[in-house]
Amino acid sequence: MSEARVASEGARASTATVLAPASGARQFWRRLRVQRAALVAAFAVALLVLIALAAPLLTAVEGQNPTTYHPGLVDSARGGVPVGTFGGMGADHWLGVEPQTGRDLFARLVYGARVSLGVALAATVVEVALGLVMGIAAGLGNRWVDQALSRFTDVVVALPLMVMSLALLAIVPSGFPRPVLVASVIGLLGWGAVAKIVRAQTLTLKQLDHVAAARLSGWGSWRIARRELLPALAAPVITYAALLFPVNISAEAALSFLGAGVKPPTPSWGQMLTSANVWYQAAPQYLLLPAGLLFVTVLALTVLGDGVRRALDPRAASRLSVGTGRKSVSTGRKKEVRA
Repeated sequence: MSEARVASEGARASTATVLAPASGARQFWRRLRVQRAALVAAFAVALLVLIALAAPLLTAVEGQNPTTYHPGLVDSARGGVPVGTFGGMGADHWLGVEPQTGRDLFARLVYGARVSLGVALAATVVEVALGLVMGIAAGLGNRWVDQALSRFTDVVVALPLMVMSLALLAIVPSGFPRPVLVASVIGLLGWGAVAKIVRAQTLTLKQLDHVAAARLSGWGSWRIARRELLPALAAPVITYAALLFPVNISAEAALSFLGAGVKPPTPSWGQMLTSANVWYQAAPQYLLLPAGLLFVTVLALTVLGDGVRRALDPRAASRLSVGTGRKSVSTGRKKEVRA
């Protein structure tokens, strides 16, 4: 079993002349902290999450909220352009106001971060949970179960996400909470890739001696999955989930941009971009601010996901590395590799 294998490896390490290796978590942190780009990305993501969580406090300090109209702050004679310089920026409205409605732009941005990050996180959790269940079931099942689940997974992977999402979101009653609906649709249509990865890893892992011994000793499939497979699947699943998170943020923004996502007055970055596409000349900050935040968020999460992947699997080369530079080895010590 895996416990006996770990114990035997620890006994051999204790008799060696070198020090015992650090724990998995310490090794992961050691490998991650030598990647400066990943640390900067982690700081950016943490700051965005903190802003999203503190949205009620930040808007209370400003004295505004994301839904109140301020018709006196827009020029109706010019089609609803905000009055004042830089879109009406000032002490009362830190980033100005929204064209036509006069709603506070800062409040809508920070509350929009809550929706965008929350929907992406919930969709990622659904995808990972379904992918794990389907992938392990296919990998541990008999030939017929594997074939049936694999073909069903292939169908899910082949479905066009945007087209199916638009169709499903269009038939659901408007009273259903839209953020929950968008997260559910993205998650239910996007788990296929996770299932394929988990199935492939499960087929490899079940050939190992400790898994075969567990099967021969009479362990059930659930116990084998929980005790022997899930610990080994943690690294690839966490890696893929970290890379999947920014994809789901983009999917939510795209659905909201197409009018099938979060509905007003609930703010969302994609929804704000939909309204801003006719104001980019008269009020450019209304377009640039949500677009810039969306770009920074997706970029930071992508870089962080790649850093997590490298820290969990130090043998893999970074997909974002171009040219020469510094690379970390599996022991966590930094070495310079020259071209």
